[in-house]
Amino acid sequence: MFSLQTIFGKGDKFYGLLEQSAATAHESAMALHELLIKPGEGSMMAAFTATRMREKELAAQISEGLVNTFVTALDRDDIEALNSALYKIPKTIEKFAERYEIVADRLGGVDFAQRALVLERSSEVVVEMIGELRRGLRIDPLKKLQDRLQALESEGDRMLLSAYRTLYVEGGDVMRAVLAKDLFELIEKAIDKCRDVGNIVYSIVLKNS
Repeated sequence: MFSLQTIFGKGDKFYGLLEQSAATAHESAMALHELLIKPGEGSMMAAFTATRMREKELAAQISEGLVNTFVTALDRDDIEALNSALYKIPKTIEKFAERYEIVADRLGGVDFAQRALVLERSSEVVVEMIGELRRGLRIDPLKKLQDRLQALESEGDRMLLSAYRTLYVEGGDVMRAVLAKDLFELIEKAIDKCRDVGNIVYSIVLKNS
């Protein structure tokens, strides 16, 4: 005789898939920081392409699982929202890497690494927040993680303003400023995607507390 677990499917499998997705996004952010502190070492795009493909596979598994699973540990809409938000982190990072590869020679001396470190730390918090979902939707630890994520975003905003000041006020190469601005904003967008994941996780906890 089949158990209900067998009939309805193992709903908690989504925890593992979301955790893998968050870990892949973090790997992509770490690869970006490594690229920017050690430019010219190895293939520039290989790491980003690999993590992007892995994230794409995980997103497909989650979407397919939602179709084939009757009972899920979290609301379907919440899983779909997390799946979409997590997918966009390595997607945005890969876009940065593609553009950086083209224009890096023109941007010597522009410091992207500090901003990339903020992104790496933000993605690390995302990993922790996704991991907390499995532990029972505890509001106190999630609130602390959410506060850390917001602080990192604020730090990134301050660094962006400083970079703009240097490029536009002190610099004289307009094209260099435009190219750097585009890349700075892509890192900012990736940090925002981490914030989006955090907001979704925190809203799930609040909804179920």
